[in-house]
Amino acid sequence: MSKQYLLCLTLLWAFFTACENPEKTTYDIVIRNGQILDGSGKTSFTGDIAINADTIAAIGSLENAVGKAEIDATGLSVAPGFINMLSWANVALLEDGRSQGDIRQGVTLEVLGEGSSMGPLSEAMKQEMKNGQGDIKYDIPWTSLGEYLNYLEEKGISTNVASFVGNATLREYAIGIEKRPPSPEEMETMKNLLRQGMEEGAVGLSTSLIYVPSGHADTNEIIELAKVVAEYDGMYISHIRDEEGGLLEAVDELITISREAKLPAEIYHFKASGNANWHLLDSAITMVNAARTEGLAITTDMYMYNASSTGLNVVLPAWAKEGGHKSTITLMENPATRKKMMDEIDFHVPPENILLVGFRNKELRHLIGKTLAEVAEERQKSANETLVDLIYEDDSRIQVVYFSMSEENVKKKLKLPYMSICSDAGSYTNEGVFLEQSTHPRAYGSFARLLGHFVRDEKVISLEEAIYKLTTLPATNLKLKKRGALKAGYFADVVVFDPKTIKANATFKEPHQYATGMQHVFVNGGHILKDGEHTGTFSGRFVKGPGATK
Repeated sequence: MSKQYLLCLTLLWAFFTACENPEKTTYDIVIRNGQILDGSGKTSFTGDIAINADTIAAIGSLENAVGKAEIDATGLSVAPGFINMLSWANVALLEDGRSQGDIRQGVTLEVLGEGSSMGPLSEAMKQEMKNGQGDIKYDIPWTSLGEYLNYLEEKGISTNVASFVGNATLREYAIGIEKRPPSPEEMETMKNLLRQGMEEGAVGLSTSLIYVPSGHADTNEIIELAKVVAEYDGMYISHIRDEEGGLLEAVDELITISREAKLPAEIYHFKASGNANWHLLDSAITMVNAARTEGLAITTDMYMYNASSTGLNVVLPAWAKEGGHKSTITLMENPATRKKMMDEIDFHVPPENILLVGFRNKELRHLIGKTLAEVAEERQKSANETLVDLIYEDDSRIQVVYFSMSEENVKKKLKLPYMSICSDAGSYTNEGVFLEQSTHPRAYGSFARLLGHFVRDEKVISLEEAIYKLTTLPATNLKLKKRGALKAGYFADVVVFDPKTIKANATFKEPHQYATGMQHVFVNGGHILKDGEHTGTFSGRFVKGPGATK
């Protein structure tokens, strides 16, 4: 046999061997055999996902891939990281950047800034913020909103963060707490500050119109600010002016702002609050649908409970709140205005359905977990007088839970195709300073409750639709780049969970309990949650809106 013939045989063998055993591609991480829900709402499929650095590198059947680390996701669901459309984690993240309560549910992006934001701040506002700090104490080295978000990233956070600019913050900077229209100069100041925020990376303008001073702004003022946001392709989002008897007028105001300013608008935690108002939800939905048919990009978000949480002071008459908290306390010290205030309290939720969960005064914290009715009975006073006394004694608005919504309406809202999901709460660790106060279970359970209770148990919507509402829908509304979907080239915000066991364990009596069933969470490729436990990794980033220039 000639040498040439042997050489040919050798080359042919090498060629066919290479074809049969192609060289494997190495990735940082390969997640194998998972039920992939890509965020689009389309039917899931079984496949693999490869991650390199902070990016999804490949999706599909990756037999010829090898990971430096590999996860067997057989029997598990793999999805984009969840987006919390209304988060109050802004202070909690300063204390503990791990964002445990939300990470353990799969949240990889906290969207901050409901009505008020962590910037822009004047020196007087910084001092006021320091004076108002509760159990968590923190420095304020930032001035603008962008500086705050960069500060969080540099300090170390496990979740991504984004934020709206709050109109209350703009108003306080330019006007203070006064209830009056801005002067032309003050309006220009607010517009310039808003432009700065949008260029730094804010995703839009927010209002919270049942609170002071956000609600001091009239519709035209908001429209003028919203027009600035439209220049940067941002969004307007609002805790609308009334979620009770005036719900339809409040929805109409938001739609008007969207129409006049020519920008998308979203209703925060869309609801009809108070038993007497539950029937208004159908009409509110009809109004939103009509606006969308008109061509307006109106969307909504919600949390997964039939109880809300805010200040006990919201039931006080409007005149008692319009000057801000210090003014309210002063009015309580005058016997005549105190009596008038008590007489005009409007309990849209009965006192037996108002749960006390947070006090500033440590001497009052033994009342946490009791209803207002129970405390009134203990003190042998009326609920009206007890309410005023508590606010005065605590020198705060007092955090409470209102059992005010219909479970049937919760399910009805969840089915809306334009409904995203939020917690409307902080993201806490169930230890240390966070245990000084109670909270609403939505802080630990809103997202897990969606997937466990409403999807798996109640079958209100499909798992694919739920993941769409948690990921692609809010990312699209916010116009975020390369977020909210499982696609090659997108940032590797990825979650792996067990759809058969995921569960919210937090209750109203014992809210500081982590959800279970989330196995792995990646944020920008960083492995934050591994086998259900936090790794201490901080790979979260400041995610900027579409108008960012800095």
